Amino acid sequence: MSSRDPILEQWITETIQSYPPSAAPFLAGEDDPFRNPVGHTLRESLTTLFDELRGDMDPDRIAHALDAIIRIRAVQDLTASQAVGFVFLLKPILRELAPAHDPVLLDPSLKLSLNDRIDQLALMAFDKYMQCREQLADIRVNEGRRRIHVRQVTG
Repeated sequence: MSSRDPILEQWITETIQSYPPSAAPFLAGEDDPFRNPVGHTLRESLTTLFDELRGDMDPDRIAHALDAIIRIRAVQDLTASQAVGFVFLLKPILRELAPAHDPVLLDPSLKLSLNDRIDQLALMAFDKYMQCREQLADIRVNEGRRRIHVRQVTG
């Protein structure tokens, strides 16, 4: 799938616009993956997810792409719904653009309807978000324990 696909481009744009207004122009405008790793990750991972929604829904490819996006969003000051909400941004875009630009997405022969696929993707994103938040909580607890231990040993 070309990155010039208007549906994909709109999804990337709207996902980037879900970030604070001060960050969105940089995320959208800077193409260098070293200067803008978040924007680069969003573009690459959303492209993979879009391809999988149109194709076989390969669990490994989806998990890898979701992991990249969700790890970023899990450490940001976002609620769970904000962190995974980028998945649902695709639904209104599809209603508007799919009939004209990508009739394959509306093909009834897909095993699951596109809405079902998006819902499945959102549930996978939520599971990944919760997993990341649990890891962050564990890191905080372990860091707290380490600090207490260091104070007891040195103090």
